[in-house]
Order: sequence, then C-alpha cells, then structure tokens
Amino acid sequence: MNGKGNLILDFVNVYGDRPDDRVDILLKAVGAKVYIRDKRTSAPVRISNLDISQGGIYSVQVFPLRHRPVGRFVRVIEGKGVRQAFILPIDPKHVEKVEFPAYDDLPEDLKRVLENSQVEGYEDARGAILYHALDDIRKAGLLNLYWKMKATRFENGRDVFSYVSSLHRLRGDRFFARVEKELRDQVKNSVHDHLFQEVSGIMHTPPPGSKLIDSFKTQDRYGNLQLTFFNRPETLEFIVDSDIDDAQGIGHIFQVLSHALTGSETHPYDIHQILVEHQKIDPHYRLVV
Repeated sequence: MNGKGNLILDFVNVYGDRPDDRVDILLKAVGAKVYIRDKRTSAPVRISNLDISQGGIYSVQVFPLRHRPVGRFVRVIEGKGVRQAFILPIDPKHVEKVEFPAYDDLPEDLKRVLENSQVEGYEDARGAILYHALDDIRKAGLLNLYWKMKATRFENGRDVFSYVSSLHRLRGDRFFARVEKELRDQVKNSVHDHLFQEVSGIMHTPPPGSKLIDSFKTQDRYGNLQLTFFNRPETLEFIVDSDIDDAQGIGHIFQVLSHALTGSETHPYDIHQILVEHQKIDPHYRLVV
C-alpha cells in the first residue's frame, strides 16, 4: 500500500453547531508526522496526500484556543476522503460569560424552592433576590442539578426534584436540601429497577446536628446523580447532599487529551457539557467563549 489518502475534519460543539475557534492539528503515524496551524473551526479542514504506506492509521490531536484539546485514532483510506467529526468541549478557563435564564423564565417548582430557601451565605435572600445574588458557578451548579433531577423519575411518575422542599447550602458541585422523607424510600425501591444503586457516603460530611444514613447513585455511565441522606434525630428532618461529580466523564466522552485534565473535581461547566452531549439533558444556560 503505497498510495495517498485524504482526511476531512469537522468540528462541532455539544449542540451540533460549528464553534467559533481556531485549532492546531497534529497527525502522527508510523514514519509520518503532519502539523497544521491556525485553522478555523467554522468550516471543514481538508488534509490531502497523507501517506498510508504503513497502514494509514493516524493519531489525530486537535488543539483549540478556547476548547479542550481532543484526539483519536483515524484510518485514512487510499483514494478516499475520510470524514471525521470532533466534538470540542468548552474549556471552563475560557468561558467569557454565561447566559442564564431570567428568574421569571425558571420552572415554577424551582422558583417555589428558591422562595422557601435560606441558603448559607445568602440568609436574607429569597426567590429572585437569591437567584440573582448567586455567582455564575453556583447558578450553573444549581441548574445542572435541577435538570438532572427532573430527568430522574421514579415508577410513581414523580421526579427527584419534586421531593425537594428548600435549599440551605449551595456550591458549584452540589447542594444540601431539605427533602420529603418519602424520597429515601423511593430511591431505595428504585434500586430494584436499576435506577439507583447504593454506594458509600463516607466522603460526605454530615451537616451540623445530622448523621449519615446512606448514599445512592444513578447508574449512568457518566454524569451520575448522587444523593447522600442525612437525618436530624430530634426533628426527624431529612437532608440530602446532591451532587454530579464525574472527573472521568469529560475525558472519556469527548476523548480529551489526558494532559489537559487536572484535579479530581469536575467543574460545573464540564458537567453542563456532559449532560448536553451524553445524556441529552439541556441545563438551559449557555456558555460563551
């Protein structure tokens, strides 16, 4: 096999649109190396006359300016133009702004919970005032969890969020909420339906005056919802620590190059990308780079 082949690269974001970015592209094969600089992602990039004498298997690595670098192996075929699409996940470091829905456009059940909440650090804020006071990271985390909970439904027809009464602590990767005690029963029953599975909750610190009961996680391959239950014996109140923490998901789903992944906690903007691409859940805010 001594011929040549062509490779056509397409770039899209998690919504299937062409992102506004520029990329460098590195192709490596046995006995061959091609480096292409500064190509726009708004149109396909055609790479012609690639040597396929050693089988045509190329490692393709894409290095955008404002998205995470990705890569995969591609086989180039003699005399044909092989087309490959690369989904470019946004790099949280390069998010310039986040377009959130207005408070009046939020679903009614979320507004009701915000109006009933007394969140640590925002004790005097309720409803719209609380929503607008949240920084972008907390607001993104809230919407990630809300829409993931809405998509997680039990056999009785109710979704997880419908059991949430109020929030009392909110971070980018989780929130602590008061919930109806029936939620734990529904979660435990759903283990038999393979919706949740019981996992260790030992890494989750109980709120003051509470004790750890148990913890459960949805059986999604990536972007799992974890609910860790705590109880206050003197009031019989149930508190749930809810989080979506998937440090491996952003790498595996998008084939992000390993050197670009650092730390063990997943950024809420990464969770946004996982939910949209892998689970087809829209958190109803947009990241602008």
